[in-house]
Amino acid sequence: MKARPRLGLQQGRLQQGRLQQGKLYRVKELARLANVSVRTLHHYHEIGLLVPSQRSQAGYRKYDERDLLRLQQILIRRELGLPLAEIRRSLDDPEFDQRQALLSQREQLRARAQQTAEMLRAVEHALCLLDSHKENGMDHEQLFDGFDPARYEAEAEQRWGHTDAYKESARRTKGYTSEDWQRFGAEQAALYADALALIAAGEPPDGERARSVAERHRLSIDRWFYPCSLEMHRGLSSLYESDARFSANMDRHGTGLTAFLVAAIRANADRTGPGSATPDDTPAVTDA
Repeated sequence: MKARPRLGLQQGRLQQGRLQQGKLYRVKELARLANVSVRTLHHYHEIGLLVPSQRSQAGYRKYDERDLLRLQQILIRRELGLPLAEIRRSLDDPEFDQRQALLSQREQLRARAQQTAEMLRAVEHALCLLDSHKENGMDHEQLFDGFDPARYEAEAEQRWGHTDAYKESARRTKGYTSEDWQRFGAEQAALYADALALIAAGEPPDGERARSVAERHRLSIDRWFYPCSLEMHRGLSSLYESDARFSANMDRHGTGLTAFLVAAIRANADRTGPGSATPDDTPAVTDA
């Protein structure tokens, strides 16, 4: 199994205040330190993503502390799913703030770690159930920690049970298996991760990339729950914004996710002109 890059670049050497002042690394040393290949570093150099600050008299690449910090940003952003071209644009931006980027990435990674921990607990509960061959005493809801697809069914039925969309959602979800819900949870988590990556990269919520994420969100609802037009999606965005339970559930994935996604949904809906669906006509059976 291929080893993953060290985002911490070995025992915290990149932690603030612990940089090795004045130390230079040759390409093989840096590759070993970051657990990436020499070929990867050469490629980053060729495309202008990571150009060594110095060269020796013999022509060997020499990387200083600033290069290490830049490489860490590259590895983190790759881990968050950003393409190399986009990483280069953001790092080359004169207004790039290293500290602010790290703070934002810390929040995203904490949210990802929390969700991973919840899913790991669900796996542990499933193993326990299989090993014991007993169902009594096992809280079956624990099997789906981290996959929370629809938490307020009774309220949703009271508010939107008369709508065709709610009835269609109820019809579809009635037949969903645990594997279906897990696939939906993974799809939603990937979508949120992409939105958070755009936030970290400084992308505007009304930009093309953000609208693309919003469209994926709409199509996911359309595919899993009920036909979701652009205008109905706009109505959902009002619910995400006005109901604290929705925003709390979204923002646990990363700070600012709700506001960003709401703005992106509205920008995406604006492609067809003004107007919006009213929240009372929109079933809130997703994302809460």
